Amino acid sequence: MTIARTDDAGIARGARALVVVPDLGAGGRRSGEARLEEAVGLSAAISLDIVGAEVVRVRSPRPATLFGTGQVEVLAATVAGHEAELVVVDGNVSPIQQRNLEKALGAKVIDRTGLILEIFGERAATREGTLQVELAHLDYQASRLVRSWTHLERQRGGFGFLGGPGETQIETDRRLIRDRMAKLRRELEGVKRTRTLHRSRRQRAPWPVVALVGYTNAGKSTLFNRLTGSDVMAEDLLFATLDPTLRAIRLPGHDKVMLSDTVGFVSDLPTQLVAAFRATLEEVLSADLIIHVRDISHADSDAQAADVEEVLGTLGVRSGGPDAVPMIEAWNKLDRVDEDRRAALVAEADRRDDVVAQSALTGEGLERLITAVADRLTAAARVHRIQLSSSDGEGLAWLRAHGTVVREEASEDGTTRSVDVRLSDVDRRRFEARLAVRT
Repeated sequence: MTIARTDDAGIARGARALVVVPDLGAGGRRSGEARLEEAVGLSAAISLDIVGAEVVRVRSPRPATLFGTGQVEVLAATVAGHEAELVVVDGNVSPIQQRNLEKALGAKVIDRTGLILEIFGERAATREGTLQVELAHLDYQASRLVRSWTHLERQRGGFGFLGGPGETQIETDRRLIRDRMAKLRRELEGVKRTRTLHRSRRQRAPWPVVALVGYTNAGKSTLFNRLTGSDVMAEDLLFATLDPTLRAIRLPGHDKVMLSDTVGFVSDLPTQLVAAFRATLEEVLSADLIIHVRDISHADSDAQAADVEEVLGTLGVRSGGPDAVPMIEAWNKLDRVDEDRRAALVAEADRRDDVVAQSALTGEGLERLITAVADRLTAAARVHRIQLSSSDGEGLAWLRAHGTVVREEASEDGTTRSVDVRLSDVDRRRFEARLAVRT
């Protein structure tokens, strides 16, 4: 399924689009100009022809149209002057506001949530990703079934069941959407069980997992390719990666580490997508270490980092505390900053044990990152006393491979062996899980 060609927005590649950012003056992490730049980037990600882009100051949002009467008139003139087919509003637009704006502007209107759904729909490559996007889209679309017969007529053919005018048809559409969503949730539960099974197998295996997270276009996939020698899609494009990818790498002191590349985050990520992609993003929850990749050259790098941490918080990834997943910040795109700033960033990173300044593109700082990741994976290791059967040579070999054996002592009768081994708590739990599976 490719939502960009079939959803209620009726968006086609190359459509002439006007991008509008409503500035509500409520503060926030970003300026209107920064939001406009990102909104244009999001629109370009589905190959829209951006014919105009502007920030509109909204002092008092109107329930019917969001913008004031005079602003709507100016926008209508701009749409007509540019012959725009689509208006992208970088914010939340209610179904009533969407309908009224479409009438007033004479063009299709889509809000930020709809736009991001468009992008995800175009990027989904796996069965799981497709199911997740369709579920999120239907959840969003269900709220758009307002009593506007012409609006419903424009939806005809969306998923093959959105039909013609009449209140009865609206109720039919709602029922069909609910039924389809229930079916998708059942299918995703099956996918989730499979993913959980695979994850539990990995946790029983002797390999730690490192997850790359970050704001979209921060350079995660470029870093992933650098570390793994893979060719995962890595372009200067928002949401270039959608489906998670796992590859094995070798690090100092670790024969095998699983590296996971995940979907990029974005500010105001639609709640429908957070919910739908929870099973995929749970890869982060099971990681032994998170690398938070930041585009340190971006003017809004701090705001982007805050957005990533916010999404991680909704997923249950806690910062600090004994149960928190350890995290390293990779200050990426060092090649894009001037010499003075580069020197300052490297100096600051060198003062911290949770930050590495680097460039995935040029390889600068990559060795420092590899060392930091390897050290962090073996950090907090302490000596554990483990009892083994004397015949369990495989268990002893595992302990030697993943820890430092300090002392071995056989029992008097020779049936058991006491092993003092320096292990991380994560590896200790892995070893115990291995024993549980065998018994």
